[in-house]
Amino acid sequence: MNKPEDSQLGKSASYADQYDASLLYPLPRAAQRTQIGVGEQPVFVGADLWTAYELSWLNQRGKPQVALGRFMVPCESTHLVESKSLKLYLNSFNNSRFDSMAQVQTLMQNDLSAAVWFGGSVNAGVGVQLLSPEQFAREKVQELEGVDLDRLDLDCTEYQPAPHLLQAALDEQPVTETLTSRLLKSNCLVTGQPDWGSVAISYSGPQMDQAGLLQYIVSFRNHNEFHEHCVERIFMDIWTRCKPSKLSVYARYTRRGGVDINPWRSSHPQALPAQVRSARQ
Repeated sequence: MNKPEDSQLGKSASYADQYDASLLYPLPRAAQRTQIGVGEQPVFVGADLWTAYELSWLNQRGKPQVALGRFMVPCESTHLVESKSLKLYLNSFNNSRFDSMAQVQTLMQNDLSAAVWFGGSVNAGVGVQLLSPEQFAREKVQELEGVDLDRLDLDCTEYQPAPHLLQAALDEQPVTETLTSRLLKSNCLVTGQPDWGSVAISYSGPQMDQAGLLQYIVSFRNHNEFHEHCVERIFMDIWTRCKPSKLSVYARYTRRGGVDINPWRSSHPQALPAQVRSARQ
């Protein structure tokens, strides 16, 4: 079984500039999910939404081509792809020649789909969209929409996940609202490097205490865990303690190494959230 500590994270690595799908390093989701009470059939659906800003290859005449890449990894996949291995994989396209952007997109879709199911049958493929330079001007910068929790003036004293801070008015009328914060920070599980993010929590059900929720979000500040795992932990803690009838958690993390990761988990099927990057991304 692949382990995070055996990946290229935190290690010196030579950058291959010829296409090499073997650089992708899948990591199983099951171990972390067991820790937070997720069984074989999770109570959530969703996806990990990646954006690659440093993507290039050569056409058949040797002229460099550039694009933005968007990858949608279904959360039901058995594995996620370790982020540094994805960066190494994307760099392997740099000096390889391809007939077209469509060929590159197909290769990436096939390679990533195989990786996240890691030897099993591909039940849901990875979505890949490559944006050409002619499309760049349409890309927007926009903050997450909702009630801003960061406006609250309060004391924060806990910097490891503290679900006991979550409270909801279980005996009052339910509400539907979206709450946002830019104060999400965690650290890479392997390297300890900081991961900065914004989060939107949309729910229907007993009204959550906003102060407690913000303190809970801040409590991830010194926690070491991958982006995807943090969002699933947030989802499960709220789902268990606040008992909403519907819940979605969407985090947008700042990029590192030309890639940002934006996990989204929802208790019910719905359209994907808009992939609009925030100012910090």
